[in-house]
Amino acid sequence: MYKIITPVVTVFDKNEKPDFEANKKVIDFLVEGGVDGILVLGSTGEFTGLSKKEKYDFFRFYAEYTNQRVELYAGTGSTNFKETVELSNDIYSMGYVAPMVIGPYYYGLDQEKLFVFYDTLAKSLSGDLYVYNFPARTGHSIAPETMKRLLEENKNIVGLKDSVSEPNHTNLVCRAAKGHPFLSYSGFDDQFLYNISSGGNGCIGGLSNIVPEIWSDLVASANQNDFERTVRLENLIHQLMPLYDMDSNFSLLFKRLMIKRGVDISPQAIFPFNQMDEGIYKKAEELMDLVIAQYRDFKIG
Repeated sequence: MYKIITPVVTVFDKNEKPDFEANKKVIDFLVEGGVDGILVLGSTGEFTGLSKKEKYDFFRFYAEYTNQRVELYAGTGSTNFKETVELSNDIYSMGYVAPMVIGPYYYGLDQEKLFVFYDTLAKSLSGDLYVYNFPARTGHSIAPETMKRLLEENKNIVGLKDSVSEPNHTNLVCRAAKGHPFLSYSGFDDQFLYNISSGGNGCIGGLSNIVPEIWSDLVASANQNDFERTVRLENLIHQLMPLYDMDSNFSLLFKRLMIKRGVDISPQAIFPFNQMDEGIYKKAEELMDLVIAQYRDFKIG
């Protein structure tokens, strides 16, 4: 069964702290839109400025408010390894499926150090672990051979979010993981079809913050083997991909577009990504409106 998991935006107050009441509105919007799961405090969630306690409190809030309405995954990656281990172990008792951990960033890593990092992490956890591979942000990409070695040594490494510009990497990881219970998700929305045709399981795509209903319809169509509808819906997702490149950090843009869609939240983003040229926003709004209109015509037709 294929899935769409939303790497959810975080709504902040004026002090750049999570606004719990406003985040409830985001959760309801996504649940009503039909997403299968939510990744809390991933890259789209602007997690970098939060303390360990703030992350813990936010993870607990999410678990309590969603109340098992959707699957939950936790972005627990940090430059502090001890913090990553402790937060990852904390979220199991809250009802999360697993932590999804990005590799160490800033310092360069070779494949042996990547193996040691994830191998040590997996052996320090009391539950399952997803690897989060995002070379554009970390400067390194986990090799399929390294992933195979990790799976052979750690039964609790059960999946991957693969945010890569070259989708064949996901294909090669799926080949390397053959024979192991392993779920692979594309980290970019436009790689959904490539992912599932490579033996993957769906997408952890940021556009589902904005158009959860299109994404859930797309995944349902794929699960029902409705090829024509799947392709047409995937085309709508492809049309929205330029949104990612309109601003240096798309979280602010996505929150503003969600407001346009009726989600009553603040667009506050973390400094210095809390500003945007109005021309960029207008262009994004026009694109979103055009795609949503196409989707409505498609549904009616």
